[in-house]
Amino acid sequence: MAATIRPAAAFHRLHLLREGVGRGASAVFVIRVASAGFAYAAQVLAARLMGWDGYGIFATAWVWTALVGHSLTLGLSQGACRFLPEDQARGDADHVRGFLRAGALVTGGTALAAGGLGMALVLLEPGLLPAPYRIPVLIAAAILPVFAMQDYLEGIARSQNWLGLAIVPPYLLRQSAMMAFLVGAVLLGAPPVAGTAMACMFAAALVSTLLQARLVARRLRAAWPAGHRRYRWRHWFGTSLPIAGIDLATAAFGFVDVIVLGALVNPAELGLYFAATRIQQIAAFVQYAVSAAALQHYSAAQARGDRPGLVGLVRRQGRLTAGATALVGLGLLAASPLLLALFEAQASTGLPLLAVLVAGGVAASLFGPGADLLTMLGGEGICAAVTGTAVAVAAILCLILVPVLGPLGAALGMALTQVGRAAILSLAAGRLHRLSTPVWAAGAA
Repeated sequence: MAATIRPAAAFHRLHLLREGVGRGASAVFVIRVASAGFAYAAQVLAARLMGWDGYGIFATAWVWTALVGHSLTLGLSQGACRFLPEDQARGDADHVRGFLRAGALVTGGTALAAGGLGMALVLLEPGLLPAPYRIPVLIAAAILPVFAMQDYLEGIARSQNWLGLAIVPPYLLRQSAMMAFLVGAVLLGAPPVAGTAMACMFAAALVSTLLQARLVARRLRAAWPAGHRRYRWRHWFGTSLPIAGIDLATAAFGFVDVIVLGALVNPAELGLYFAATRIQQIAAFVQYAVSAAALQHYSAAQARGDRPGLVGLVRRQGRLTAGATALVGLGLLAASPLLLALFEAQASTGLPLLAVLVAGGVAASLFGPGADLLTMLGGEGICAAVTGTAVAVAAILCLILVPVLGPLGAALGMALTQVGRAAILSLAAGRLHRLSTPVWAAGAA
């Protein structure tokens, strides 16, 4: 009797995981595609108002904001998706409340310090930056605390499966508000320059973060009433700091091509390349959407000892991500002449960049969720080391290829490195956790 009940229960849990992840990923992807539409419109608007030179300066300032801002939670944003589901599965409310407060205090303090330091450097040493970059970078430093806190709030909401609340404020509301503020500022007489665009981004980030903070706090109070708090600082930071390394390396990996190009080409060429990356980013949303829906389920399944559910989740995530990435990528390539024309960019110039970037993303997706497994189940240091090495390799390839091929060299260097990183992370996850992640694998090793 027991022998028949246990497999049936395991099958039921696996079914729930599959259905929950599928619905969650679809919801997140729809939201991200909608936000991508607003973000794309905002980027087109900025490029047309400022011209390619001003747009290139704005892109540089925003890339550095995102690169630094993602790391200022010290890994506690992603850590929330690991620690909170584990504590909830054990019914440990004291540690849940302790983590929520500790994460907010650490994120806020670190981000304020980093933003203050950045502003001080720009004001006290203005010669560090060319004149057109000073105001945009000064505003970028002011954005850092807001950006980091919103990143932490997103992690908290994702850990509780509040996916709409996690995704809509930073990716839909922030982008649409930025666009509205930019149009309003120009109509009121503000000059259409990078500094104006960054000021509008600051206002949009502040509005969306305050709203998200209020909604998240309200739900947390309902789910976890006030009570005793316990803290596991060594455990949390022992895990989260390597995750912070992963976050920083991943953010750097996503922007290293833009950073290298900024040093080697003029702002106009950089603006065109950045426009191509914004279009390709729509395909990358597939990976984000499925991960956002799946990460917390990895931790919960591991805490319950549900190995069949974990194996099934890995298979589903890998196949769903690869298939959807390929379909979205092909759609982007088909629509690329129109998408590039909105930027006033020639398809003959932008299409090769987009094609190479999309091909790299699709090929990398075939290796499955290796990074997610290492982040959620153990192996953060390995993931951080591999991603950090990938950043260095991508930078070297860009430095070699850009002088020969121009922006196309940066796209090629990124695509090759992206595939290599995915393959190594898949191999590492398979050896450490006995889970085969490539889409052609059977599941458990």
